[in-house]
Amino acid sequence: MNLLLNLFSTDYGLQSIAVIIFILGMFVFFYSFITRHIREDAKKAGEL
Repeated sequence: MNLLLNLFSTDYGLQSIAVIIFILGMFVFFYSFITRHIREDAKKAGEL
């Protein structure tokens, strides 16, 4: 319980949460970006 209290009530805990959310957001963005470009390249390769 003390762990959760420290996580949500201290500055370093909130910064840790912000970093985790940022990293997860980056993962989602890069995953969608890369898969979209892979599909576009595969489509272009099929058209040639």
